Amino acid sequence: MRHPRLALAAALVAANMVSTGTALAIPIQNLPPEETQGAVTYRTGGIGQSEAAAMREAEANYPLSLEFVERAGPKNWFLANVEVTIRDHRGTTELKTFSDGPILLAKLPPGRYTITATDNGKSETRHVTVGSGKPERLLFAWSGG
Repeated sequence: MRHPRLALAAALVAANMVSTGTALAIPIQNLPPEETQGAVTYRTGGIGQSEAAAMREAEANYPLSLEFVERAGPKNWFLANVEVTIRDHRGTTELKTFSDGPILLAKLPPGRYTITATDNGKSETRHVTVGSGKPERLLFAWSGG
């Protein structure tokens, strides 16, 4: 069953506070649990102000961060239940999951990857190289309507 679309304006405020350095350290208990699939360890979530802020703070510990939104007028709607497939440069599926919220953080071995995210039957694909020392952050945004 598809989770309803989530308008998380409070999460935007929390993420902005973290990115501008005005938030205090976020306790780890506000993070959703890590999961493992093959060689990939990941977290998915970002529902609510404290969890979104904790996910933003945790981004520095993950080589790859994905965010899922629908463009809807002056504000974006955060999306949950987005299907995510990450394949390595040989086409081997490293991770296939559904997001529990608008943010997915992944610890991947260094290399080149193709990420496909699908929401409501519409797919977006991005290519990324991880392991260069700085985390990579990708935004997947679908047009509303």
